[in-house]
Amino acid sequence: MTRNREQSGHALYCVASDAYFRTLGIPLVRGRMFGDEDQSDTPHVALISEALARQRWSNQDPIGQTIDFGNMDGNLKPLTIVGVAGDVRARGLDLPPSPIIYVDYRQRGMGANSSPTILMRGRAPAGELVAAARGVFRELAPDVPVKFSTFAGEMGGWLADRRFLLILVGVFAFAALALAAVGIYGVVAFTVARRTQEIGIRMALGAERDDVLRLVVGEGAKLALVGVGIGIAGGLAITQLMSSLLFGVSTTDPITFIAVAFLLTAVALLASYIPARRAMLLDPNSALRYD
Repeated sequence: MTRNREQSGHALYCVASDAYFRTLGIPLVRGRMFGDEDQSDTPHVALISEALARQRWSNQDPIGQTIDFGNMDGNLKPLTIVGVAGDVRARGLDLPPSPIIYVDYRQRGMGANSSPTILMRGRAPAGELVAAARGVFRELAPDVPVKFSTFAGEMGGWLADRRFLLILVGVFAFAALALAAVGIYGVVAFTVARRTQEIGIRMALGAERDDVLRLVVGEGAKLALVGVGIGIAGGLAITQLMSSLLFGVSTTDPITFIAVAFLLTAVALLASYIPARRAMLLDPNSALRYD
């Protein structure tokens, strides 16, 4: 890749214009973009990604360094680095940023087996942009087949398998939440039934209905807190299994854990409230005779 054989390596090759970076929102970290001064008869220039800069010039400024990269288009003219662009995860969101060399479309061509890709960005809906672009291509080159796709569609294809797995995990999580709610309700209801006489005695001795409600819901809350504690510990233990399915989200995100803990606690309290309210409405005389 470079003139120094000790610095040889591999990088993705991208023929681009300065508008390419604006369209995709790729920032210029340092140096300059391609400009009108870069023509086919001027020294050939290149931009590189931060990943390539870190990989090959970690201890020095890559601006002004020279690269030999002619294996894509057969052009053996050296490339002078004039800028460093932000990283792009070109091979997948779950893979580290790829080292990339960007060359000016006015100076270098694409590989023989490559086809050009034109990116469009606008404020109009994607369907209107595609329709307008299709008309332009039909006028310019009616015999050339052109394929259109949206950025959301391309990203959807990348994320389809991961989305399916996460939906599946979500379905199982919802089922587990429902089973937990039913289980807590069953345990609390069974406990209330077993303690009917005790509740009757408490009420006969002056306990208020709110006291009975707090007693039953309090026991359900204890079960919920124990369950949430065990669940959080188990969740932290298996976060590494989920790391390959997530992008841009920490597997130990505190907000997520807190939100889930509150949700589970609320569900548990609601499941405890139903039998607690039934116990609160018990008639003390009937409760004392309950067998």
